Amino acid sequence: MNQPEPNEIDSFEESDQGTVIAQVSGSIAADVISVQVAGDPNAYRFSVEISSPDEGCEQYADWWEVFTEDGELVYRRILAHSHVNEQPFVRSGGPVGIGPDTVVLIRAHMHPGGYGGTVMRGTVNGGFETEELDADFAAELENEPPQPTGCAF
Repeated sequence: MNQPEPNEIDSFEESDQGTVIAQVSGSIAADVISVQVAGDPNAYRFSVEISSPDEGCEQYADWWEVFTEDGELVYRRILAHSHVNEQPFVRSGGPVGIGPDTVVLIRAHMHPGGYGGTVMRGTVNGGFETEELDADFAAELENEPPQPTGCAF
């Protein structure tokens, strides 16, 4: 699991769903805990399992994204509402235009808080594993479209 250095952790707490949440540098992060892929090259469908400390529209995982090791956004799946009573949760999206051996990273984004949780790295052919990734890596993607237009609940 992508763990922050011990001196970077501000606090730990347990959510109502029983998951432990690490609060790092004043922000709370969403973790990608599994990735499944189906389909054909350049048209894959990703199913991403996320654990996030959602509390409603004030604090929720608002998207997951697929990006390259060079920091290029390949695909973003907007999450239109919080998942307070559904943790962890899986949401699918696509088509994702990559080849079977293209290395990509998958991470989730929190509103507010941004990036910083567990990231998965891998390929369609080789599978996906947890990757250590600095929360600031490709942080500029946070401003790229598509963007959420609101939160339903």
